Amino acid sequence: MALGKISPGYIKTLDIEKQKELCKQLRRMIYHTVMENGGHLASNLGSVELTVAMHSVFDSPQDKFVFDVGHQAYAHKIITGRAGCFDSLRRENGISGFPKSLESPHDAFIGGHSSISISAALGLAKAMQLSNDNHSVVAVIGDGAFTGGEAYEGLNNAGKSDCNLIIVLNENQMSISKNTGGLALYLAQIRSSKKYYSTKKSVENILDKTPVIGKSVAGAMQGAKKMIKSALFNSNFFENLGFKYLGPIDGHNLEELTEALSVAKMMRRPCLVHIYTKKGKGFKAAEENPGEYHGIAPKDAPKCESKSFTDTFGETIAELSKNDSSICGITAAMKYGTGLQHFAKEFPERYFDVGIAEAHAVTFAAGLAAGGKTPVFAVYSSFLQRSYDQLIHDCSIEKRHVVLTVDRAGLVGEDGETHQGIFDVPMLTSIPNATIYSPSDNHELTLCLERAICCDDGLCAVRYARGCELYKSDIQMYSDYRYFNNNKQRLIITYGRITAYARQLQNEADILQLIKIYPISEEIIKIISSYKEVYIFEESSKNGGIGEKISSMLAVFGYTGRIKLTAVEGFVPQATFTRQLQLFGLDLMGMKNALGISGE
Repeated sequence: MALGKISPGYIKTLDIEKQKELCKQLRRMIYHTVMENGGHLASNLGSVELTVAMHSVFDSPQDKFVFDVGHQAYAHKIITGRAGCFDSLRRENGISGFPKSLESPHDAFIGGHSSISISAALGLAKAMQLSNDNHSVVAVIGDGAFTGGEAYEGLNNAGKSDCNLIIVLNENQMSISKNTGGLALYLAQIRSSKKYYSTKKSVENILDKTPVIGKSVAGAMQGAKKMIKSALFNSNFFENLGFKYLGPIDGHNLEELTEALSVAKMMRRPCLVHIYTKKGKGFKAAEENPGEYHGIAPKDAPKCESKSFTDTFGETIAELSKNDSSICGITAAMKYGTGLQHFAKEFPERYFDVGIAEAHAVTFAAGLAAGGKTPVFAVYSSFLQRSYDQLIHDCSIEKRHVVLTVDRAGLVGEDGETHQGIFDVPMLTSIPNATIYSPSDNHELTLCLERAICCDDGLCAVRYARGCELYKSDIQMYSDYRYFNNNKQRLIITYGRITAYARQLQNEADILQLIKIYPISEEIIKIISSYKEVYIFEESSKNGGIGEKISSMLAVFGYTGRIKLTAVEGFVPQATFTRQLQLFGLDLMGMKNALGISGE
């Protein structure tokens, strides 16, 4: 069949064998596109049958699908009219790697961050109920996302509702790192409930065929059903919360999936359909190593000629911890993504994977600090946003020495609006007693980590970019800033990796590179005040950023010169990192244009 003509309505006309053939074609398209464009491979390969079953049972977009994180939505995008442009996945002006309602009415809610689907789906379902719309809302969430607290907050509310809400719990036993904690163990144990459902179905079939007494016996058995269920597998967490529980079901068996989803649709009440799937299904290498194939870089992605910032961090914290037994490493299910695998291997007793629970991670770190330890929480910038209250209340007020190593700070490329690291600076600079470092290369990163972990107190953050350094500075010892005074009449101020571009303009302007970017000292302001033209370049959000803070401090000092601030405004569209720099005027040509310098 031609995938370019596929649609939800067409799927309903296919018999089960043709639907199975469709699954093979979907896998091939996903595999070839992701290997070329980059994206999330293993999770999307694992959810193909589920997606086909959902579209054969429900009527999208009247029925709403909410995909948690969005790592499972590629087949859905292909089925809902985007097969013809699927080769533009994650490309500039192409289709998003995550669900996006602005892209299609079939994407009911934006994806990108974990554990939000149940809350969003409940809101949609309640809104539809209030509008007398009897269609269903289906939330698809993986067991990894169930380690995030918002999932439980949503469950607690949703189970008490009377909405047409169906939660599909896709148990693939992997988030980005292997799932940890009590829920993973619970989901493994609950599979024994298949005995209950198998027994129940067999007995009901026999009684239905037994004349005269069959139905009366069946009625009598209903009174004992709860006791039998309890004897077989004690209690079901989800049913205790108010859900009708169906499963566990083989998530690659189309017949079983279709039947279970049809039953859930008929119930018209909160249901949880528990399925189990294999990440990377159909691609042996991804099946055997789903972590490695969780996210694939684009085929044309630039290759690092030096060690990445992430690897430098991982090796540095492991080295520092050899002489400091107080250092503890924390990750939110991102051991390899943040480089903490080095630390975890050498110091397993001091390594903590808390699951996809950034808010908990920060308060847990504060507790470790209160107990005399030095916690280092390695986290992506866009995920740190989920812990704002904890940073203020649990870390800042009592000046707990918690170190945040903020990976993926700045522009990150093709992942689009939800993953750019542009809000950590405005967020952290709004918190009293916070210190922020932003090194420009690997050696500066090492120096900043040593200072934040070993010398500072209170809340400290060291932020660094995705990928590798753009140049190597000649710094030998740590300093809060570097001032390149060539007696020019104008000054460029910047920090982080784009310092590499500013340094190429030393014949045009003096350069002030901030390394400790916050707090901003009066010494810095005095240097800036001596110039009549100041150009600030910031790979972060303009609103609330360092540039705005410098501008307001200069105003207090009575500065009357010209300030031009170039930073990120609004959200960042998906494109390559190089293109994103160009779009916001943060590459070499953008800096030249800001200074009015012509030529390449």
